Amino acid sequence: MTSDTDEINPVAATTAAAVVDERIRSLSTASEASEDSATALLPDVTFGPGNHTGMGSPRSNRESQPLLGARHEQDDFNHWPDDPHFTDLVRQAETSIESGIYPERIYQGSSGSYFVKNSNVKVIAVYKPKDEEPYGRLNPKWTKWLHKVCCPCCFGRSCLVPNQGYLSEAGASLVDQKLQLNVVPKTRVVKLASETFNYTRIDREKSRAKKLVSERFPKVGRHFHRIGLPPKVGSFQLFVEGFKDADYWLRRFETEPLGETTSRQFQLQFERLVILDYIIRNTDRGNDNWLIKYDKPELADEGEGEDWSVVKPPEVRVAAIDNGLAFPFKHPDSWRAYPYHWAWLPWAKIAFSNEIRDLVLPLLSDMNFVQELCDDMYNLFQTDKGFDRHIFERQMSVMRGQILNLTQALRDGKSPVQLVQMPAVIVERSKGRVGTTARFRSFSDTFTQSFQEKSPFFSWC
Repeated sequence: MTSDTDEINPVAATTAAAVVDERIRSLSTASEASEDSATALLPDVTFGPGNHTGMGSPRSNRESQPLLGARHEQDDFNHWPDDPHFTDLVRQAETSIESGIYPERIYQGSSGSYFVKNSNVKVIAVYKPKDEEPYGRLNPKWTKWLHKVCCPCCFGRSCLVPNQGYLSEAGASLVDQKLQLNVVPKTRVVKLASETFNYTRIDREKSRAKKLVSERFPKVGRHFHRIGLPPKVGSFQLFVEGFKDADYWLRRFETEPLGETTSRQFQLQFERLVILDYIIRNTDRGNDNWLIKYDKPELADEGEGEDWSVVKPPEVRVAAIDNGLAFPFKHPDSWRAYPYHWAWLPWAKIAFSNEIRDLVLPLLSDMNFVQELCDDMYNLFQTDKGFDRHIFERQMSVMRGQILNLTQALRDGKSPVQLVQMPAVIVERSKGRVGTTARFRSFSDTFTQSFQEKSPFFSWC
C-alpha cells in the first residue's frame, strides 16, 4: 500500500472505514469473554416498581481533537435558545475538555460526579453522568457494589425509579424556577465526553483504534461516525462559590447566634428549602447536602475617636444541591421513612412567613399551574430511554399530594414540622383525564384523593 494517503478515493475510503468498523466489532466480539470478566465486578442493577464570564467556543479544527470526535452530537443536544448564558457555560466546558482540561472526579459521595472547569481552570459546574449514579452500571465507586453484595435486602430505595437521579436533579431545578424559590443552582440535562469519565474497556479500545486509523489515513477517518469516546448524558449543575455544608454553619450558629435581621433572612431562605424538598419529596436531605453562604458583617474604623460602623451588612443564603433522590412513585413504605433532617432544626418550628405564603400559595392553588408543572416534568422525564408513562404518572400523583398538603398547611398557618406530620396523600388523575392538557374546572371531576396506609418499619431514619 502506498504511503500517499491523497491517492485514496472516496469510495475506497468509505469501504475502508466500513472494514475498520467491522474489524473493531469483531475484536469486540472476540474479547467478549474478557470484557464480561472485566465488567462482572461493576454493579449491573435492574429494578421493578415496588456563576461566570462567558468565553467563545471555537468549533473549527475539530479534526485536531479526534479523541472527542462526538462534539457535533453534543452541539445538537447542548443548546438552549432561551438560556444563552447556560449554553455558553456548557460551551466553555466542552472547549476546556477539548483543550485537555478534563473534569475532576469528586471523591466524596457514592456516585461518579465531577467538577467541570473552564479554560481558566475555574470550576463552573458539577456533572453527574447517568450511568455513574449510585446504582449505575459504571459507578466508579465500590460502596454501592458492596452494599448490593453484603446487604441485598436493603439494596436501593424501593420508592424511587432507579438510575433516574440526573432527571431528578434537573427536575428539582425546574420546580425551583417555576416557583421562583431560587435555592437550586440551575441544572439541566447535558451530554459530555471526557477521558476522566468511567468507560468500559471496549469503548476505550474502540476509540483508540479509530484514532490511530484517523491519524494514519485522514480520509478514512472522516468516514467514521465517531472517533472519540461516546458522550454521556447526565445532570450539569452550576457551581456556587462561597458556600459551605449546612452542618458547618448550623453548629456555628449555635455558639454565635445570628442577629435579628440576619436570622429573619435565614428563616426565609430556610422556608424556600422546605417548600422545594416537600414538593419533590426529597428522600435524601441531610445537613451535609445543602449549603449555606454566610457573609459576616465587615467592620471598618472610620477614624480616631469614632465608633466602628458596619460597611457591609451580613448576608445569608441557602443552596439546595444533591437532589438526585427525589420524585418517588410512592411514599416510602418499606424499611426506612427517609425523613427531612431539617425538621429537627429550631427554624422548622416557626410558622411559614407571609412572604413565602404570598410567593407560592397563589401558584400552587391554581390547578392549571400544577398541571403545567406536570407537563414540564413530562417533557423532561420522557427524554430518558427507560421512560415509563405509567410510573411517571404515579410520580406526579405523589407530587400533587405533596402540593395539596402544602397549600393546606400554608392556609392554616402551620410550621414546617407540622407540615411533615400531615398524612401522606396521593392525588391521582381520573382515568379519562390521564394525558389531557385541557384547563380544569373542578378538582373532584379530575382527580381522586387517597391516603397511604402502610408505614415504613423504621419511622425515624
